[in-house]
Amino acid sequence: MTIDDHPLEIEAMKLFKQGESEEASKLQDQFLAEMMRSGGDHCTCPAACKFHGKCVECVAIHRGHGDHLPHCLQSMVNRRIEQLSKLTEHSFEPPPRGY
Repeated sequence: MTIDDHPLEIEAMKLFKQGESEEASKLQDQFLAEMMRSGGDHCTCPAACKFHGKCVECVAIHRGHGDHLPHCLQSMVNRRIEQLSKLTEHSFEPPPRGY
């Protein structure tokens, strides 16, 4: 199962923004149940660390050091940055990969 940009969660967020919290929560529960049933490793990080697949611990560590985002959140943030970059005709130059 692919978690990123999942249709159920996208619809849930749309409903939350429309004030339909109860229906949105049901969709989120359905999304999470589907994710749990799918089993497997949902961690997209290529690093072989002891926190691989342990989201709560991984995010807490990244919040603690504040140096960079967990790998699983980077593509989402990069998509948002790209949209903002359009406002300045993409004049922002990102650092080299692996920086």
